[in-house]
Amino acid sequence: MAAILAILPIFTLIVVGYVLGWRQWLTPASAGGLSWVTFRLFLPCLLLTGIARAPLGDALSPLLLVVYFIPALLLFAGFNLYVRRRTGEASAIGLAASYSNNVLIGIPLVTALFGHDGLVYLFALLAVHSLILFSTQSLYAALGQGREQRPSVLSLLKTLANPLVVGLLMGVVINVTGIELPQPLWQVLDWLARAALPCALIVVGVGLTRYQLRTSPTIWAVCIGKLAVFPIMVLALGSLVPGLAPMALHVLVLAAAGPIGVNVLAFARPGEEQHTVGASIFLSTLLAAGTLPLWMLAMG
Repeated sequence: MAAILAILPIFTLIVVGYVLGWRQWLTPASAGGLSWVTFRLFLPCLLLTGIARAPLGDALSPLLLVVYFIPALLLFAGFNLYVRRRTGEASAIGLAASYSNNVLIGIPLVTALFGHDGLVYLFALLAVHSLILFSTQSLYAALGQGREQRPSVLSLLKTLANPLVVGLLMGVVINVTGIELPQPLWQVLDWLARAALPCALIVVGVGLTRYQLRTSPTIWAVCIGKLAVFPIMVLALGSLVPGLAPMALHVLVLAAAGPIGVNVLAFARPGEEQHTVGASIFLSTLLAAGTLPLWMLAMG
């Protein structure tokens, strides 16, 4: 029931975005502007404020990160290798298969099940979750510009200077150094951060109106990899590694079993890949309403 209640608001906002786009109440030009400001301002502010205030010292264990990110990076590499062999281009498909919606779904879900004791593990994961996967995707995209073209140092730095990565890095610096920002600045950042999640979900809904909403073998493969293979790998590795608290393992498995995060759209190329990623986000969120309760039962 907790998972269903957590997912319901997400579906509502996606439907709102779909209706806005379908009825042309939000034109393509205005939708493009909304997408630009969401991924370059609202979401970086959300990541900055969240990481800057997270209790990183409570549960930031190398063991915790190894159990989660080894499976994540294996999925990332496996899907991208498959797509690369088919198309010869770098893509965001591997990121979609390994990047969970640990803010919209993870925080309310872990809070309902474990309270603050579980949240410290999730915050430790969130502190580096986007930083590791977004930086890996940015580096992969920069190195994969062409089959024979090597990126210059300048182009590599520009690719890594993604606003989402910059927001995360700034949040980590503020947290680690203990920098005190003026209260009015915090207020502005908080206001901008509050707009991030609803705007991102509306952008997803509007984006789906540009294409015929359909499934494909790739979309199903990404969703199965994200919702089933990823948590199975985390559970298997976590069970083999000694010293990991049972609650920490439960939080990691549920985080891995969450649907694809909407932030992945920021890295998808316009066109077919954006459609595939958007449809994968939509389908994985729909399927997660059934798979997350199953994972809760499996974890006891």
